[in-house]
Amino acid sequence: MIYAWIGVSLFSLAVAYSFAEMCSAYPVAGGQYSWVAVLAPSRWARGMSWVTGWFMLVGLIANGAVNNFIAANFILGMANLANPDYVIERWHTVLITYFIILTVGNVNIFAPRAMNKITQVILVWNIVSFFVIVITMVATKKEKQTPSFVFQEFRNDTGLSAPLGVIAGLLQTFYSMCCYDAPAHMTEEMRNASRDAPKAIIAAVGLGAVTGFCFLIAAYFCIGDIDAVANSSTGVPLIQIIYDCTGSVAGTCFLSSLITVILLVCANSIMAEGSRALWAFARDNGLPYSKAISSVHKKFQVPVVAIIICMVIQAALNTIYIGTYTGFNTVISIAAEGFYVSYAIPLLSRLISHFSGAPVRLQGGHYSLGRWGVPLNMIGAVYLLFAAVTFNFPSAAPIDSQNMNYCSAAVGLVMLISAVTWFTGGRKNFTMPLLEEIPERVDDKEAKGIDGKSR
Repeated sequence: MIYAWIGVSLFSLAVAYSFAEMCSAYPVAGGQYSWVAVLAPSRWARGMSWVTGWFMLVGLIANGAVNNFIAANFILGMANLANPDYVIERWHTVLITYFIILTVGNVNIFAPRAMNKITQVILVWNIVSFFVIVITMVATKKEKQTPSFVFQEFRNDTGLSAPLGVIAGLLQTFYSMCCYDAPAHMTEEMRNASRDAPKAIIAAVGLGAVTGFCFLIAAYFCIGDIDAVANSSTGVPLIQIIYDCTGSVAGTCFLSSLITVILLVCANSIMAEGSRALWAFARDNGLPYSKAISSVHKKFQVPVVAIIICMVIQAALNTIYIGTYTGFNTVISIAAEGFYVSYAIPLLSRLISHFSGAPVRLQGGHYSLGRWGVPLNMIGAVYLLFAAVTFNFPSAAPIDSQNMNYCSAAVGLVMLISAVTWFTGGRKNFTMPLLEEIPERVDDKEAKGIDGKSR
């Protein structure tokens, strides 16, 4: 996982720089599917844009459910640590996810103007929490692991062969390094989106890469018995690692609560990102009942219907955990798969147009890669396709119904739904995003709401 983090971070930067250039030229809430519409060869553009939109929405909404699940685990993990007699049940986790969904949904509807301040505060909170937790773990852990354990030892408890074990180790890193397209989906509510959104995309990957790498190293130097950590009654290995370092229940809960706050704010941001992407796709008639979904509430000036739909689908996905852990693992896989497929198609669209001689309609924004654009697109596309394939690999052996990876089946279902909706209405009604209007807004200094009114 140490070296996987370095590799994934570098390749993710290639994707982030590519996205930054596209976002600077076309800062629209649709993000990836809108870029595909303008970059793909004209005869394929509508179909490729449609497929991208569906995978993008699946990734965003499923990722929200996964983040809710992680936050709920931290909350219940702290409860178990403080009260060892408390036994965490699956339905407890699901109830907490419901509470998170209701809370962030209401913030998105009734307090949208507070989200910018929340984002600014959480950036500082995130950085401060990183230093506080890392320094505390390193300072309080008396018996640390050796450098050879952290940087040289290869441990494979998956039951898989060494190469497949390495791939299994990549999956968590792949999932951790995604969602950096978020600024693109908020561009129609930003000032100077063509300038600032690309910076945010690159900063998200760069900051995450550095802090994540340092955090991993600190955690592995401070980890105790791996089996004990993995089987901790808290259900969260990191909570157990922190407790093993500090030996203090109160101290561990305090440090864990710093992470929990970050996860809760992430839930709020993912709800905003997902609902705006859903609203944008419906605006272009990409969904059933698009007129209702693309509506904007007159009083609150936010897409209330789209937010409520995101809330309902996230709750449904989280409910799966009550019945089957394997089923929810599929939700985790399809969340990452949806992101990576929707990330790959814009890069492939530009490359297909470039090498087929079709005109590449990437107009200049505030940010341009110049001659490095195509090479970075190629590197990013190969990386994303590799990752998309590995999400379908098993993570343990021997393979049975309990640990089977059903991601490929879920991808097939998404593709089936995309195809059925395309032939039953999308092919006729789907309108290409009106990107020709974007250059007029590139230098706007006045923020616009999603209804087009001045903010």
